[in-house]
Amino acid sequence: MNQEEIKKILPHREPFLFLDEITELISLKRAVGVKYITEDEFYFKGHFPGKPVMPGVIIIESLAQVGAVILLSHEDYRGKIAYFTGISNAKFRKSVVPGDKLILECELTKFRASFGFGTAKAYVDGQLVCEAELSFAVGPA
Repeated sequence: MNQEEIKKILPHREPFLFLDEITELISLKRAVGVKYITEDEFYFKGHFPGKPVMPGVIIIESLAQVGAVILLSHEDYRGKIAYFTGISNAKFRKSVVPGDKLILECELTKFRASFGFGTAKAYVDGQLVCEAELSFAVGPA
């Protein structure tokens, strides 16, 4: 799934759409996304001048967007919004920098009515750079 196809599922738009591709998707279960990190990312202007590092909160948001695709790709939830409601046990293990290909893996672990939980991991070159447990609520668009 390319970025234009992702935009048919997610309401996010530039500069706050942090997915370039979805390479694997099982609706209501799991997905794998990709974000190509370029030196032109808006946040590198201030984080940090001369030593650009992708902010951890944007890595988490990228993971949450993959999680939203898992849910909103299902016909029962199309056209709705998945609101990010929580982060638990987040760990950052390595910096993400321009030129990296960030692989974003999410799995939906529990979903009831309009509230759910998932696990998320981000990798660069096969190395774990971030992991967290995320929660969300689904609401109307």
